Amino acid sequence: MKRIYILLLLLPFQLKAQQTEDVLRAVEENNIELQALRKENEAAVLEVKSQNALESTSVEYSPFFRRGVDGVASSELVVKQGFDFPTLYAARSKSGKLQQQVLDLQYQVSRRDILLEAKLRCHDLIYFNKVEGLLEQRRKNAEELLALYDKKLEEGDATIIEVNKIKMDRMNIEKEAAEIEAEMHAAFQSLAALNGNHPVSFDAREYGLAVMDGTPEEIAVKIMESDYMLQQGKAADMASEQEVKVVKQNWIPKLEIGYRRNTDVESSSNGFMVGASLPIFSNARNVKIAKARQASARLELDNAKIATENQIYALIYQARQLRTSMEIYDTGLMYSTLEMLQKAVKAGELSIIDYYVEADSIYENLHSYLDVERAYHNAMAELYKNEL
Repeated sequence: MKRIYILLLLLPFQLKAQQTEDVLRAVEENNIELQALRKENEAAVLEVKSQNALESTSVEYSPFFRRGVDGVASSELVVKQGFDFPTLYAARSKSGKLQQQVLDLQYQVSRRDILLEAKLRCHDLIYFNKVEGLLEQRRKNAEELLALYDKKLEEGDATIIEVNKIKMDRMNIEKEAAEIEAEMHAAFQSLAALNGNHPVSFDAREYGLAVMDGTPEEIAVKIMESDYMLQQGKAADMASEQEVKVVKQNWIPKLEIGYRRNTDVESSSNGFMVGASLPIFSNARNVKIAKARQASARLELDNAKIATENQIYALIYQARQLRTSMEIYDTGLMYSTLEMLQKAVKAGELSIIDYYVEADSIYENLHSYLDVERAYHNAMAELYKNEL
């Protein structure tokens, strides 16, 4: 069992490395939920179309028998076809197209949300790769210092406390590296699940360009215009409005025409049938139901507009604040300071205790920068999720 686990752990790294766009394309193709939705939409579209088809032709044959006559004494054959008034077919056809549009947009909403989740997992992996790089630098520095102070300890120029301080730092580095490795494995497993249980290889270390152009109001208007959830709500509102028009036309009588043939022993007769059904009592209630559903669809759209607008402005504010925080961090200064501290301690100009007081603070700030950077790109991904 342990060998299988190790194989699964290593499998993503044996594949060709992918970038974020490659992962999203693979997820869109392989995601089982999206595959099921595509099939469900196909079935729903066919069902919508079938609702506007002609009724099935009815054929009835009735043989009659009477005493004194061998076999069939007389018979009746009735062939009839029912249909709605032509304007009702046109109204239902328009309603069907609007319902198909709602189904398509429902799929786009699900696709968007799944791809957003996949992109956020990619951001996690980019973040973990960056943290691993930072830990690797710390590990390298600790190894160099440990070799130096082991030699100094042998020569009597260092104390065991100083050596142990370096060993404790190395121990903390290994602990953090193990934790990051576990989180990376969990992220890979999440991506594999989104990818139809196909393993994903991903070693990117950069998020890519993410900027906001325009004022918050301009950005919000543009995003709301492209939001799939709002488009779906508008389509559902239009479909429910059209459904009211369809139901209102149901008061028009359903027509029925047919052919009738009666035969007996001596003669036969042929004729036509014409009939109609009048939905006088049932249609009024159906109109009320359709209007209530239309009102519900409109209220849901209004609620979605309010929620989406507030979420967009919150994300814009969050992204701008995070961007400002990122710009406060001078990573170049921090890395150059670490290099100077390393040189100073090796030259004996700085004690190992003082080195760690300064270095730990810098590494903590670098780690905080990586946290802010990931949060910024996550906010931007959420803000522009409809472009996925």
